[in-house]
Amino acid sequence: MTDERSPGDRASLTLTASLRPATLDARRGIVRLHPEVLAALGLRAGDPVRLAARRETAGIVALAESGASRALLYADDLLLGNLGVRDGGQVSVARADVRAAHRVSIAGPPEIVAVVTPEMLRLAMLGKVVTIGDNVSLLPQDVLPASSARPLVEGVRRSLANTVGYGWTTALLTVTGHEPGEAGLVTMDTVVGWWGGQATHSTETPVTTSVEPAPKPPALEDLPGLRSQAQELTELLDLGFHHGEVLTRLGTTVSLGVLITGPAGSGKSALVRAVASDVGAMVTMLWAPEIAALTNDDAARRLRRGFESTTSPGVVIVADAEALAPRDAPGPLSTVFRQLMGEALRSGTAVVCTTSRPESVDPTLRSPGLLDHELAVPLPDAAMRREQLTVLTRPMPLAEDVKLDDIAARTPGFVAADLAALVREAGVRAALRQKVSEAPSVAATDFHAALEVVRPTSMAESTLELAEVTLDDVGDMASVKEVLTESVLWPLTYPDTFARLGVQPPRGVLLYGPPGCGKTFLVKAIAGTGRANVLSVKGAELLSKWVGESERAVRELFRRAREAAPSLVFLDEVDALAPVRGQASDGGTTDRVVAALLTELDGVEALRNVVVIGATNRPDLVDPALLRPGRLERLVYVPPPDGDARAEILRSAARSVPLAPDVDLVALGSTLDGFSAADCAALIRESALAAMRESLDAATVTAAHVETARGRVRASLEPGQVAWLESYAATHAPG
Repeated sequence: MTDERSPGDRASLTLTASLRPATLDARRGIVRLHPEVLAALGLRAGDPVRLAARRETAGIVALAESGASRALLYADDLLLGNLGVRDGGQVSVARADVRAAHRVSIAGPPEIVAVVTPEMLRLAMLGKVVTIGDNVSLLPQDVLPASSARPLVEGVRRSLANTVGYGWTTALLTVTGHEPGEAGLVTMDTVVGWWGGQATHSTETPVTTSVEPAPKPPALEDLPGLRSQAQELTELLDLGFHHGEVLTRLGTTVSLGVLITGPAGSGKSALVRAVASDVGAMVTMLWAPEIAALTNDDAARRLRRGFESTTSPGVVIVADAEALAPRDAPGPLSTVFRQLMGEALRSGTAVVCTTSRPESVDPTLRSPGLLDHELAVPLPDAAMRREQLTVLTRPMPLAEDVKLDDIAARTPGFVAADLAALVREAGVRAALRQKVSEAPSVAATDFHAALEVVRPTSMAESTLELAEVTLDDVGDMASVKEVLTESVLWPLTYPDTFARLGVQPPRGVLLYGPPGCGKTFLVKAIAGTGRANVLSVKGAELLSKWVGESERAVRELFRRAREAAPSLVFLDEVDALAPVRGQASDGGTTDRVVAALLTELDGVEALRNVVVIGATNRPDLVDPALLRPGRLERLVYVPPPDGDARAEILRSAARSVPLAPDVDLVALGSTLDGFSAADCAALIRESALAAMRESLDAATVTAAHVETARGRVRASLEPGQVAWLESYAATHAPG
């Protein structure tokens, strides 16, 4: 670390760049410095800093974690790229006098520009210091935000995921210009726009650009799977805009209010823009979360300007409408929204509201004269995903080994935006492989690699980390695997066969057995075998002391499961979530949760292509109503491993452990009475640690090390509990 200061100059230090950002800093323009370095430069956390290497840029400074070096500047790959320096390069750091930027222009991929509104872009840039030529991301700078901006930052995350899909976290943009010319801080007063396209407005400037057509609306033929919805919406808008005289002769009118529901990223707004372009209507985009985050007066003015600036024929798209008209707490803004919507519809303007959470929308929006029509955009099935992949890969040179049918089969739960992110990621990986090739192409390996990092938007909150295991990796348990294959894998893999034979597949399975005997491992193996999305939750995680919150959590879990179908819902410790009703002293919370579970499993709304697996050590504590046909109807006992199974488990656990020839796993397994699967794995792990204790240069694990581990690892299975569970299994065995 060197100090470079001349008389009259501001202090600057030269530090060594370290590519080791904090998790929350990644691609947000954050640099972290040691507290003493901050003091030497006269900085505080949250101040802007000027950074110079091969290029000059700017960032926001934050405190480095404890144990950080005084000589290092911690930053992410994006910021180091803006500096033109690699990990270990030298960077000059100084305090920067940064003013709020008046105007910022940003360029991005066409698929991002087409769906991300300028208002959404401004909130993604809020709090960032930008320099012309910098690469920036859509990830909000939520590490050091102003307290007043927190609602905006929280809203932009959900809406970006709804609009762009998973790809919003990886999209890279470029700052092409801003005023003033130096580095500038993006605030809510900054006019932010796409290069050569639409822009936001400042508090002094009226909206003038939002009435222009959305950039490059997609063609209707490029929206596979939405043809019936497109036809219905086209007929409605064409009738209302161009055939009013027919309606007049018939003495009637048509309402042009439409509510479009569907999973996040499924193409709801793209559908409206494509149809509007087809019927020759102008489009005004209003992003509800950004408007709802303002004060009531400012939000009302913004809404009024948006509706009044629409020319005829025109379509007003209100994205994520539940933010303006929530079901639970409608306020004055909801009233203003309904009033403006009614006035617009009576004047002949079409109003289309979109939402991925229809249950959260104020039901009064569906009143006569408002949103009279409702269209549903379904989650794409394998055939629809195949069509979408065909459209998305049309400009892409594909290698001969690329089979779109296989990719479609491996992407359950993916919506159009997710598939676009997958194709984009595969293209990037192909480019990295073939930088000097004159005829590059995208191979199957590129798509396989992309599938490792791109996940469906609906699974963003999934908690189960799936291992690379299948049912073939599960030792023994032949009867258990057979039941699970029929009850879980067949309904998810062959739904058409069940439909053809006219039978309903099993709705769910309850796995029960002693602790540590592989119930969770079996679920991971099923997920790895069946190519299904998995949503995992422990029973107690859904319980809340607040009235109604537990039931809401259950509904939200199953809503996500339907969106990600075919999917598997894993309820671990289900006895804590659904105990026998009437026996808990929790004010009735678990009773209401059991009722919510029963409603979701066999209620009016069909649970298609979703299988539920519960796991418990105490099946007698689970409410009996949950174990009836149509619910968790198959009870599967997972027994403790016998000698042969223990040998298989030991062999699997020791797959990466160098065992000496004197270690006999078959003989060892026969001596481990009372050991669960977890105990067997712990024994192998402890044997390796014993070898390390003896010598850190040990090359193998010997029988002596295993014997030492035997003295440390004890059997955890209780004979009484095992006997009781075997008795329960004999009593409740099928047939």
